[in-house]
Amino acid sequence: MQEIERKFLVKNNDYKAQATCQKKIVQGFLSTHPERTVRVRIKGDQGFLTIKGLSNETGTTRFEWEKEIPLSEAETLLRLCENPIIDKTRYNIPLGRHLFEVDVFTGNNAGLVIAEVELSSEEDTYTAPAWLGKEVTGDIKYYNSSLIQKPFKDW
Repeated sequence: MQEIERKFLVKNNDYKAQATCQKKIVQGFLSTHPERTVRVRIKGDQGFLTIKGLSNETGTTRFEWEKEIPLSEAETLLRLCENPIIDKTRYNIPLGRHLFEVDVFTGNNAGLVIAEVELSSEEDTYTAPAWLGKEVTGDIKYYNSSLIQKPFKDW
């Protein structure tokens, strides 16, 4: 139940030509405590409840527990979440043996585009696509839970 991922800014829209699918995501946080976050997410027509723990020193690895929940329950829980709710579109780009997920934010975070790649270990290597920009792994201002408190429009 560990998530090992690296995050990057995205330089341009070239990733769209490589995307195999895209889904709208709406998510909110029941808790944004620094030691743990509790997230409710609707991705397409699926609901999820996720708990994440603190990141390690590199910001690459942290505890993550996620379960699919009925869509109706996710919709109800979203009404209990802290405001604002995050809206974004996620593009999936398979490259080699890895999947890059590019999130294009809207609303208060419009203009922010972040790519993530999940790894099997911190030493796992991947091929960086040309559209990948500056690495922001471990920079908490790019965490979704931080974006509800200080949105991209206020940077």
